[in-house]
Amino acid sequence: MVSTVIANIGELVTNDPAVGDGLGIIHDAALVIDDGKVAWTGPSADAPAADTWFDATGRAVLPGFVDSHAHLVFAGERAEEFAARMSGQKYDGGGIRTTVERSRAASDDDLRATLRRLIDEMAHQGTTTVECKSGYGLTVEQEERAVRIAAELADEVTYLGAHVVPVEYKDDTAGYTRLVATEMLAACAPHARWVDVFCEKGAFDADQAREILRAGIAAGLSPRVHANQLGQGPGVQVAVEVDAASADHCTFLSDADVDALASSRTVATLLPGVEFSTRQPYPDARRLLDAGATVALASDCNPGSCYSSSMAFCVAVAVRDMRMTPAEAVWAATAGGARALRRTDVGHLGVGARADVHVLDAASHIHLAYRPGVPQTAAVWKAGTQVK
Repeated sequence: MVSTVIANIGELVTNDPAVGDGLGIIHDAALVIDDGKVAWTGPSADAPAADTWFDATGRAVLPGFVDSHAHLVFAGERAEEFAARMSGQKYDGGGIRTTVERSRAASDDDLRATLRRLIDEMAHQGTTTVECKSGYGLTVEQEERAVRIAAELADEVTYLGAHVVPVEYKDDTAGYTRLVATEMLAACAPHARWVDVFCEKGAFDADQAREILRAGIAAGLSPRVHANQLGQGPGVQVAVEVDAASADHCTFLSDADVDALASSRTVATLLPGVEFSTRQPYPDARRLLDAGATVALASDCNPGSCYSSSMAFCVAVAVRDMRMTPAEAVWAATAGGARALRRTDVGHLGVGARADVHVLDAASHIHLAYRPGVPQTAAVWKAGTQVK
């Protein structure tokens, strides 16, 4: 495989603890890619020879974004629902069933085309690792189809049969829970790494979430949880109890929830695009960070509550409205996302990491928050291959 040196980097964000605290920044730096991995980092003047050369011309270079929460296998869109929310209608998650109806009616090729379009859109904005959930099929056949298609293109696949209870089970939540934990799980587990539950009033309660998550663990999947999005509830406590990699949303937290996250391996994955798009309160990232919890940022790209694939936008909102510093937000969108996926090969640019490289058209990572809404991705490599 051809090696590449990226030279004349004004600011190299490595997220490598061996380089220093925080972002592990090296100024006037270079980076060598070989065999799909980071082979060397250091001063640009000392860069070893490589087969090809890329001049960063003083720009900042970051690890590729790690988007650890997205719903990309779907059909249709819900722009009118968004407009209604902006006119004052409260978000309650009910629109998910609209997408279920449209997704069930779509062909495999239609679902695959949407997934490919969105993953390409993400890559061109610097996102190089994408987690993708099912959850818009809610039958054995449809959920198996969703995770199978997701596995063709996404880096990480999550089985989310427990997204909401479909209309055909509206009077039998217990029966649907059993289906999700048995026949549907058996069909979906071969295509997925993760099992997820929307543990929320109106979806699945704590006991139902435990049943599904424990069944998933027994089938070889690792747990993650949609938790505390619409109000205080048991989601975070269930996530910590089962050693979930991540509790996602974390919008409404008690002191006990914050303490539980801070004393566990479970990452608090915050999804600011959702709050932006639903006019809900933003999660208190500062409270979590000050307590010692690990925080990640993710897009939650989906057709209803947040139809944005931009991790740069999430960084900007987290800094402006969630009281994160630019450095904290960038770490959360890269290394934090890797923690939420329990990956050690992405989210950083230490030697041996997968060569996922994001060259900004800016001198510093701070510009991601300083210049919101402005395209700032100059070049991207994923696993050593330039994709932009």
